[in-house]
Amino acid sequence: MVDAITTNTANTKVAAGTGMLASNFETFLTLLTAQLRNQDPLSPVDSNQFTAQLTQMAGVEQQLLTNDLLTSLLSAQQGGGLAGASNYIGKDVTAVWAADKLTDGKASWEYELGGNATAATLQVLDSSGKVVWTGAAPDLKEGQHAFTWDGKTTAGGQLEDGGVYTLKVTATNGSGAVASQVLTTGQVTGVEMYDGVPYLTVGNTLLPLSTVISLEQHKAATAET
Repeated sequence: MVDAITTNTANTKVAAGTGMLASNFETFLTLLTAQLRNQDPLSPVDSNQFTAQLTQMAGVEQQLLTNDLLTSLLSAQQGGGLAGASNYIGKDVTAVWAADKLTDGKASWEYELGGNATAATLQVLDSSGKVVWTGAAPDLKEGQHAFTWDGKTTAGGQLEDGGVYTLKVTATNGSGAVASQVLTTGQVTGVEMYDGVPYLTVGNTLLPLSTVISLEQHKAATAET
């Protein structure tokens, strides 16, 4: 995930900065007014100094307006991200995403091989990174292949529903390693925002919008029309 200041964090910092600037602005006005009221009539405030002070005051006021504008832009950006992601609802997506939730005793992925392999191993890892199941890939040909795990460990024990697991694929042929990746495919049924980042609901998993590499009209809807 991109290492960046999230929208919520930025909004908090802008609000804090705006409060501080507003406080300094009010203090500045109080001091300036007191200075003008108590100046020596025989030795009034130098006009150049007075102009400089007014310029500072205008600069602070401009900064307050700029911070308000920044807050509005950040809010609009967050809303736009959600609105844009909502266009994915009802469509079929393919994403480079290896996580899925074990539901009704199964979790499903697709793995893709960049070429024909002579051997390929699949591993299922739990949320702590521990390998709970290892087995041979069912298909060694180049392309995408579906794989469904039955929730059982390599030793045969059944894991409970609700856990999030990831799939790892390693493939080789006579020339060495074969390029491979794990994919999540399915219809988008919802959109959620986390720290300003849109996530899509696909099957039993949430995946970042940024991981999507393919988008199509839902196949069932296309067939009906």
